[in-house]
Amino acid sequence: MTVLESVPYAMFTMAVVFFVLIMLSLIIKLFSMTISLFTGKAGENLSGSGCVSEPVAIEEEGPELSCGELKLQNVDEPTAAMIMAIVSEESGIPLEELCFKSIKAKI
Repeated sequence: MTVLESVPYAMFTMAVVFFVLIMLSLIIKLFSMTISLFTGKAGENLSGSGCVSEPVAIEEEGPELSCGELKLQNVDEPTAAMIMAIVSEESGIPLEELCFKSIKAKI
């Protein structure tokens, strides 16, 4: 088969590929319209190029966690902070969720 004989086959193959791509695009648009009808969001722009509203500051509503005062016995503050960080890391619990009542060094 020469190059000139293979050109029609290549053109046919490219036409089939483009036809399939166009059909997939139409199917995706059809599904998008169907889903938007069922969810009631027909006016929303799903492409992401629509108007963007101003960002809203999200404030966490919840109780401020506090468990009282920490009593240190024979331990300085940097050492206590390191102990609290190690306990938080090893337990997998965030430091703000832990409640330490006292830390004392055994001498």
